[in-house]
Amino acid sequence: MKPSAHRTPRALTSHWALALALAAACSPSDAAPGESGGADTTGADPAETTAADGGTADTTTATPEPSAVGRCEYTSAFTGGAECREYVGDGWTDADVLAQCEQLTGTATLDAACADDGGLGVCVLGSGTDQETRIVVYGDDASTCATQQTGCEVFAQGVWEPAAACEGETGEPVDPPEGTVFEQPTLNCVDPLPGEPAGLSEGGQVCTWQMISAATEPGRQFVDYASCDVVRTQRPYYAAPPPTGHDDPDPRLDEPTYVAELAWVRGEVEASACVCCHAESAAPEGPSIWFVDAPGNWMNSFYPSGLAFAGGIVDSSAFGAYPAEQNNGFHRDTTGLPSTDPERMRAFFLAEFAHRGLDASDFADAPPVGGPLVDQLAYEPGPCTNGEGVDADGTIMWTGGDARYVYVLEADARSPTVPPNLDLPDGTLWRIDVPSDGDPVRSGEVVFGDIPSGTTQRVPATGVPPALVPGTSYYLYASRDVLVPVTRCVFTY
Repeated sequence: MKPSAHRTPRALTSHWALALALAAACSPSDAAPGESGGADTTGADPAETTAADGGTADTTTATPEPSAVGRCEYTSAFTGGAECREYVGDGWTDADVLAQCEQLTGTATLDAACADDGGLGVCVLGSGTDQETRIVVYGDDASTCATQQTGCEVFAQGVWEPAAACEGETGEPVDPPEGTVFEQPTLNCVDPLPGEPAGLSEGGQVCTWQMISAATEPGRQFVDYASCDVVRTQRPYYAAPPPTGHDDPDPRLDEPTYVAELAWVRGEVEASACVCCHAESAAPEGPSIWFVDAPGNWMNSFYPSGLAFAGGIVDSSAFGAYPAEQNNGFHRDTTGLPSTDPERMRAFFLAEFAHRGLDASDFADAPPVGGPLVDQLAYEPGPCTNGEGVDADGTIMWTGGDARYVYVLEADARSPTVPPNLDLPDGTLWRIDVPSDGDPVRSGEVVFGDIPSGTTQRVPATGVPPALVPGTSYYLYASRDVLVPVTRCVFTY
C-alpha cells in the first residue's frame, strides 16, 4: 500500500541533529511523498523506543485550545533524550499521526496531548495553522536551553516557548558530543590494496574524497580508501530497520539479467560513501533502513521514497555533489546515489518502481528532499540588529553564540550550506574556519581580514579580502557548525 501524501511541518530533533544536517541518516528521509528530509527511520519498530513518561495534558481553560489529534512519544536518536510531539489542528488525521510517529520510531496515542511538566520547553511549528506541531523537549539540564532555542528558532523556524527550567537562560550552546563536529572533506590518496590494479591518480595511487557525496574508483570499496568515521560526522546516522518482509524470497533473483543489474548497482553503492550507513558490515550500530548486504534481494529493503531518492525521481541537489571529474567519474547531480552511469541507475530504479506498481508520477508533487538543507538554500536574510555587523575598525559582531565559520558576503549572495559545492556561494568575500578539534571564535574577537589564531582563511585562498566600502550592504553569516547558523543578516558598513 502506498503511503498517503500530506503536508508536514518541518521536523525538529535537536540542535546537533540539525548541525549535521538532517534531520537525516546518511540518506534523506524514507518518507511519504510530500515530506521533507528527516532522519531515515521509516519502518523502525516503535516497541524498541523508550517513550517519555506523561499523560494527557489538562487543556481545560477559559478559552479552550484546539484539541490534539494525537501525540508521539519517542527518544531522540541524536541526544538520547525524551521528546513528545503533539499534533494540533484539523489538517492532521489519525493516519498522519501514526505515520509520523512510525518515522520517529515512537509510541503514538490518538486523541491525547503531551505532558508539559518535566520539560525544557516547547518548539511550536506552524503556529495557528491547521497543522500545528508542538514538540516538547524533556530534561532538566538548563545549560542546553540556548541550544534548544537556536535549533527551534533558527533552523526549524519555529517559536520556542521555554519552560521554567529555561526561563531567563541566556547561556551559549554547549559543545557538541565528541565526534559530532562536522569534519571538512579531505582528499585521501593511498596505494591500492595488494592484488588490486594501479590507481588512476599520480603514481598509481587511489585518491578518494572523504565526504558523504564522494566515491572511490569504480570496482573498489569506499571503506578501503576513505574513513567512514569522517563521513558520519557529515550526516546524522543511526540504525533503523528496513520494511517488514524485506528478506522474503524474490523470484527475480532467478533472472540473470536482473541479477547482473542488481550487482552493478551494489558495486556503485559500495564504491560510494553511502555504504558507511547502508551496509551492515560498515555501519557501527547496524544499517539505516536499506542496506546492500541485506539477505535476499537487498532492493526490497528500500521504502518507495528511498527508491525515488536513489533514482533521481525526486530532487536531492541540496545534498551537494562533486563534479564527476573530481569524483572518480561518479555523478550525483541527477541521481541520489552516486553513479558512473546516471541514466542506467535511474532506469534501474524506475523499473523497481514499476515492479511495485508505482510510477514516477506518484512523486510528481514531492518537494526537493533535504529539509534544512533546502530551507537554507532558499533563506533570505533580513537586516542585522543588536549591533551585528562589521564596525568601522573591522570588528565583527554577531549574536547567538560562538562560531566555527564566519563569512562576509555580498548582500545578494545565496546562503551557504554544505560542501563540496554549496558552502562557498558566489559573492563570498571572506570566510574563516575553525578546525573540528579547535575552539570556536567569539563575537567581537574577530576582525575582518585578520586570521585569528587557530583558524584558517578559506576565502580568499591567499592574501586579504577586498576592502569593505562605506555605505555598502553586506551579508554576515556566522555558524556554530556546518549548517548551524547563529547569525544570518545584512548590515551596512
